[in-house]
Amino acid sequence: MKLTSFLPLLLSAASLVGATLVKRANPKGIDVSHYQSSVDFVKVKNNGLSFVYIKATEGTTYIDPKFNTHYPAATKAGLIRGGYHFARPGSSSGAAQAKFFLAHGGGWSKDGITLPGALDLEAPPSGGQCYGLSASAMVSWIKDFSNTYHSSTGVYPVLYTTTSWWKSCTGNSASFGSTNPLWIARWASSIGTLPAGWSYTTFWQYADSGPNPGDQDLFNGDLAGLKRLALG
Repeated sequence: MKLTSFLPLLLSAASLVGATLVKRANPKGIDVSHYQSSVDFVKVKNNGLSFVYIKATEGTTYIDPKFNTHYPAATKAGLIRGGYHFARPGSSSGAAQAKFFLAHGGGWSKDGITLPGALDLEAPPSGGQCYGLSASAMVSWIKDFSNTYHSSTGVYPVLYTTTSWWKSCTGNSASFGSTNPLWIARWASSIGTLPAGWSYTTFWQYADSGPNPGDQDLFNGDLAGLKRLALG
């Protein structure tokens, strides 16, 4: 076979190599709550950040007192933004908490600047890591929240968690990988092992502090991909 016969293969291989060497933007973001009582979102945007998740609600009785300040300020600054709900699975049903979240800032609209609402799944500050629920009951609770949110908005909520909490409290369920984007929390130099069901994470909270307010996050993709997520 002549050398020229190999050229298409060589060009194809070179294209693949080039594709793997291209570094994606991995847009940076933060997540904040009332613990960050004053945030200069214009400065955050000027620092090169692209998105922010803002705490909206907790359980069925708590509305974060800074949400109605943070959210419009982030919007005005030009950040892609979304709300998150701190789950309290032991206190009320998933559906009840999803409805409370939706009524107080957790809604979604297909506008290219609103991220799907996020469900924060972690141990409560007061202890009792799994809220007294069995693994199967916890999975059912999450499905109840997720399906209720989806029925109202047409998108599934992002699930924020750690791999250790997920293993302990859901039995490492693989039930959500095909529907819900994953936001993994691991304050380290690498993401590590992901929960069952997901082959990649959509967001990575890699530090609890940094050059910008709140927790520090990365989106797994480029800015166009982040905007597509905001379009559902």
